[in-house]
Amino acid sequence: MNAEIITIGDEILIGQIIDTNSAWMAKELNAIGIDIIQISSIKDEKENIVIALNEAKLRADIVFITGGLGPTSDDITRQTLAAYFNLELELNEEALANIQNILSKRNIPIGKNNEMQAWLPQGAIAIQNARGTAPGMWIENKGTVFIAMPGVPYEMKSMMELTVLKKLSTSFNLPFILHKTITVVNVPESVLSTRLINFENELPKNVKLAYLPNLNTVRLRLSARGENKTILDSTLDKVLDELRTILNEDISAEADETPALSLANALIENKLKIGTAESCTGGFVAHQLTAIPGSSIFFEGSVISYSYDVKETLLGVNHQDMLLKGAVSEEVVVQMATSLQQQLNIDYAIAISGIAGPGGGTKTKPVGTVWICIKNVNSIHTRLFHFHGDRLQIIEKTSNMAMELTRRIIKGLPLPDSL
Repeated sequence: MNAEIITIGDEILIGQIIDTNSAWMAKELNAIGIDIIQISSIKDEKENIVIALNEAKLRADIVFITGGLGPTSDDITRQTLAAYFNLELELNEEALANIQNILSKRNIPIGKNNEMQAWLPQGAIAIQNARGTAPGMWIENKGTVFIAMPGVPYEMKSMMELTVLKKLSTSFNLPFILHKTITVVNVPESVLSTRLINFENELPKNVKLAYLPNLNTVRLRLSARGENKTILDSTLDKVLDELRTILNEDISAEADETPALSLANALIENKLKIGTAESCTGGFVAHQLTAIPGSSIFFEGSVISYSYDVKETLLGVNHQDMLLKGAVSEEVVVQMATSLQQQLNIDYAIAISGIAGPGGGTKTKPVGTVWICIKNVNSIHTRLFHFHGDRLQIIEKTSNMAMELTRRIIKGLPLPDSL
């Protein structure tokens, strides 16, 4: 079953908002066995909507439309769909009652523009909106289903979860599409591809491998399609076991985990506490770890020691060492980690100092030079890295590497050499 998503709104095309609707919808639809073959964003103009509908119905069984169902003059999706299918608009009493109920709860008087939202193309099935006044529509025409919903994300998601996904599952005989994902850190995509040539050639016909690179991480996604979920699960488990054997210790996470979540799981599993002393990353490691619900179980605190003075006064870094060796040095990150561990009484301390750029680099320490220290009660591990990219990429690569190093130490796995 193929589907297409059309998002309507000038605000998307001028970059005022990011289209998060399509990504969320695609994930939810794929989970029930529907393939998304195209996603497009178009202007709030009748001509553009008609062209998009004409093209979509030629290639898709289901066409999803978001946006343009509000109460203002630039919301023209409802009227355009009626004209496109040569249908009259008629009052949908159920939709009107829902609008009245929503507005009354907000102490807002209902106006003519709100009432107009309840006028739907004749024969369209109303999709009630539990979070707003704009009803959605389900229209079947010549073998194609057209589903229109508001562009407001929380309204669209509510409709999908409460009504649309269930109706799609009961209306069509959908296959199962299953995915399993592992994450590899600090192994280039090209190297992985070479290592996995034979593995890919021997995959079952209904299983595909996708490479999803992002800075110094690569996610490997195995996807399988079929009619029997039990058989698919068994097939994917067997293939995943083969992949584990090939990649072995290079696997940093199973399931679709971030480096932060993988580290968090290792800390929780071993009942460990951690903290960070960060210079060039500006607290990015701490941010990622504390963004995880329940992080207070494993995260104790952080010092963003950006300047020489903060390194010296809060973390006790020796002034002469910074003058002689520089703030970006092994000696400095070891002192940062040691002091932090003592002050916070934590099991693991991560210390980072580097040059994120775009300025500040030298011949001996170019932009991207980073020292990382991981200190625990019994050992100190340091690594020097030279990352490439812009400022934000270097910060993210550094953070990912620091968390992966820590996870490997906790798990007793080999560490990568300095790069």
